[in-house]
Amino acid sequence: MVTTLVLIQLAIVLALIFIGARVGGIGLGIYGMVGVFILVFLFGLRPGNVPVDVMLIIVAVITATAALQAAGGLDYLVGLASKFLHKHPERITYYGPLTTWIFCLVAGTAHTSYSLLPIISEIAKDNKIRPERPMTVATIAASLGITGSPMSAATAAVISTDLLGGKGIELKDILLVCIPASLIAILVSAFVQNRVGKELVDDPEYQRRLREGLITEKSTYENSQDQPAMSAEQKKREKYAKRAVLSFLLGVVLVVLFGSVPALRPSFMVDGEMQRLSMPHTIEIIMMSIAALILIAGKADVKDAVKGNIFGAGMNAMVSIFGIAWMGDTFFNGNLEFFRSHIADIVTQYPFLFAVALFIMSIMLFSQAATVRTLYPLGIGLGIPPLALVAMFPAVNGYFFIPNYPTEVAAINFDTTGTTRIGKYVLNHSFQLSGFITTFVSIGVGYLITTFLY
Repeated sequence: MVTTLVLIQLAIVLALIFIGARVGGIGLGIYGMVGVFILVFLFGLRPGNVPVDVMLIIVAVITATAALQAAGGLDYLVGLASKFLHKHPERITYYGPLTTWIFCLVAGTAHTSYSLLPIISEIAKDNKIRPERPMTVATIAASLGITGSPMSAATAAVISTDLLGGKGIELKDILLVCIPASLIAILVSAFVQNRVGKELVDDPEYQRRLREGLITEKSTYENSQDQPAMSAEQKKREKYAKRAVLSFLLGVVLVVLFGSVPALRPSFMVDGEMQRLSMPHTIEIIMMSIAALILIAGKADVKDAVKGNIFGAGMNAMVSIFGIAWMGDTFFNGNLEFFRSHIADIVTQYPFLFAVALFIMSIMLFSQAATVRTLYPLGIGLGIPPLALVAMFPAVNGYFFIPNYPTEVAAINFDTTGTTRIGKYVLNHSFQLSGFITTFVSIGVGYLITTFLY
């Protein structure tokens, strides 16, 4: 009887995740909340933990990033990246992905890659390098940056006090494990991808587009070196943009500093016990304050901050996590004893199976943070070691598997040569190889780091 009820609840949860994913946008959050309603009012489960800290961190970080965008800071950074990539076109398969990864590490969102992908594609095309090679790795690298960024909602979810933060895992642990693991994974993927597919001049789709006049061999992207000198007003805006970037980087440095050295965070007496300011609260306080500094230093209009794509994407993520993560927490915590009695021994003996579960769930949820909030409570409840869960963190990047995530769609459209594509059978698309290589390598390297450093 119990097993039947759990399976029915699981079917409802998966169905609502599927419907929410199909609807898109805030649909995940809305239908996730429908699931909470069903589980609580119809099945009598106790509501799980609301991911308040994760949601508030998203608000704080996205507000700061949106302010940076409004001040022209993101455009300024993209300009710097463009100049660097144009100076090293022969290494675009390596430097392109590393650039999108670093952007995501700093900003905490993969949406920063949209401005870089057309630059990477055109530099590759101009130098007769198959654009599929750098484009696929760069797209995956942007997502991989989330599972190592001190600014991302996914990292905030992992170190929240009700997840691994309550098990002694600090921000420095995530950085020490996931950043080198991701870096190595990206380099391995770029090395392999650099040898995949025909050379651009031999690619039949590229030749067809040339013959039909759909594209030209000349670049359609204007090199920054060929642009006219800046006007006085443009120089003035660039000065403010630089100040905005420095302000944002100050926030990143402060978050990393307070996360790496907990003793620097203030302590308070609570119910006769000394408690240190939690890391989620630290991030929220710092980044909202930094948002104000960015607006002042960058002389940006606060109204422009909420109009950009960064703010909209962040708010979508917050609503999605609110519903979907609450539904997952309600379901798994409400049936924790069932899972302990049926699968705890297997998962403890073969923890990689939990990484597979994370990977599959991320395909359905299209969100690293939502996947963490949905499944990590189960992993903790099953007794999986916290450091193993840290090493598995990159497994939540599995949404590349189905090529309908915005960054993948954008990469396909930006590659005018047609080498970055969706295959005849949909799943045989350009991103699969890079996605699986980075996932396997980053998890494997993460396990090695936790084994030798801890």
